[in-house]
This record gives sequence, C-alpha cells and structure tokens, in this order.
Amino acid sequence: MFAMARRMMTAASLISIGMALPASAQETVRIRGTVERIEGPVYVVKNRDGAELKLTLTDNPLFVVIVPSRMSDIKQGMFVGSAGMMQADGVQKAIEVHIFPESMRGTGEGHYDWDLLPKSKMTNANVEQAVTGVDGQTLSVKYKDGEKKLLVTPETVVVTYEMGKREEVQPGTKIFVAAAKKQPDGTVQAPRITYGRNGQAPAF
Repeated sequence: MFAMARRMMTAASLISIGMALPASAQETVRIRGTVERIEGPVYVVKNRDGAELKLTLTDNPLFVVIVPSRMSDIKQGMFVGSAGMMQADGVQKAIEVHIFPESMRGTGEGHYDWDLLPKSKMTNANVEQAVTGVDGQTLSVKYKDGEKKLLVTPETVVVTYEMGKREEVQPGTKIFVAAAKKQPDGTVQAPRITYGRNGQAPAF
C-alpha cells in the first residue's frame, strides 16, 4: 500500500509539471491520440492532428488509467479538474470532470487556457459546494488565485484515476501525454502515459 501511495504521489507531481507546461513550450509536444502499433520500446501513435509520433518512455514510467465515475461521487472538499468552455455568464460548462485521488491534490491547480478545443479552459480546484439546478449540477470550486462555477450537464463525462499497467496499453488504446520531450532522433519521450480502457479516451 505504501508503494502504491508513493507511486500515486509521483504521478501527481509528474501530472502537475506536465499541466504547467504550455503545449508550445520549446521541444515539447502534447499527445492526444491512439496507439497504432508497438515496435519494441516504441509506441507508434497517431495524434489527433493526424501526425504519426514515435513515443518512448523514461526509466520506470508510470501508467495511469482513467476510469468512469459519477457526479454523486463528488463531495465537498474533494480536488477536481475540469476542461470546459466559458459561458457568457462566467460559468464554465464542463466537458469532463476529473476526480483526483487525495494523493494528487493540488495537481495543476488554477484556471488557465487549454487546448482541448478552441478557447477551452482548464480549472483544477477544491470543491466548495455542489448545487443541483435546471441545467444540471453546479460545482463551486476554489483555487489559490480565485474561484469558479462549473456546470456539469448530463453530457459531461466524470472520471477518476487508478494506477494502470504497461500491458494494457496496446494498439487501439487512446492515450494522453501532457508534455513529451522531443529527442534528437525524432522520437518523443515521456515519463508517463495516461490512457483509457475499453475505448474510452482521456479528454484533457
């Protein structure tokens, strides 16, 4: 159990670092794609922009799996992350809400531009209150520099994290890598892969 907790804490720090890096950071690339094939230590990935990338991993890499969860699992005091679109009234309409395990509290904390969709935002914050309304449920969340309201609709996907396994990442697996570093040989390298099971795609 201690080893698992330690690995989750390591995962948290790596995710936090990855989320803090903009997609345009020098010699880094953000990957949202599907594993097409595996060639030894290389994962050949088709990115969402159609580019084919060759991804390698650092020593002792982490595999983190996104698993389905429910809005009812979100409680006051939890730390969550949400990619979404800002509405005219200042409320962020959530595309996906991620429930972070306690060991990942503080991951990527804040409200900032994101590149999931044009003009999308990422908000990672502490849940202060959850209120049910006509359009869905609204989460009042607070982060170190401010607070936001997140509208969770029936279309919003709610997920959480578990430690995954290397052998689960196979051709057809959808993955997300926050900030892979470009290598001199043209490959990209990362310390962690976040992936979905059964065709589910991480929607960061």
